Amino acid sequence: MTTPGQTVGPFFHYALPYAGGGDLVPPGRAGATRLHGHVYDGAGEPVPDALLELWQAGPDGRVPRDGGSLRRDGWTFTGFGRAGTDATGHYSFSTLMPGPTAPGRLPFFAVTLFARGLTHRLFTRIYPPFDDAAVESEPLLAGLDPERRRTLVATPDEQGLVFDVRLQGDNETVFLTFPGHR
Repeated sequence: MTTPGQTVGPFFHYALPYAGGGDLVPPGRAGATRLHGHVYDGAGEPVPDALLELWQAGPDGRVPRDGGSLRRDGWTFTGFGRAGTDATGHYSFSTLMPGPTAPGRLPFFAVTLFARGLTHRLFTRIYPPFDDAAVESEPLLAGLDPERRRTLVATPDEQGLVFDVRLQGDNETVFLTFPGHR
């Protein structure tokens, strides 16, 4: 039996998105911020059929454990969102700024990326902008060359944060592996 991890897409746009998937909170809600950007392939071309999943702590640093991630009720923050890219490779989430999950650590968004040509999902993080002195408190960032580190940091804009994912090539996003994950 073929599983999604073994199938070359594009099937994401009709199999996985759901209404309100990118809205971890309603746009316009007090404290809401927009996290958005583009997904680019190794040639710098937009990927129009990628899917991003976002996992995060709330502003208080607590990781939500409430059910209902796939059913939006308009007010409960579940810490999970799913957004596909459009024809220009653009994605967008309406969310809250995460808080640090441990004292002295930096807050981040955990991201899973699915796209055509990938036989398995990719994992990365998005960090909101931070003071350079804070790098030492975050083992992942402290272990990276500064040029590679910047591929994990979002840029502020008038709507919130911008973060582009680059699958290969110049400024390739740092992707993570986890024990037991192939």
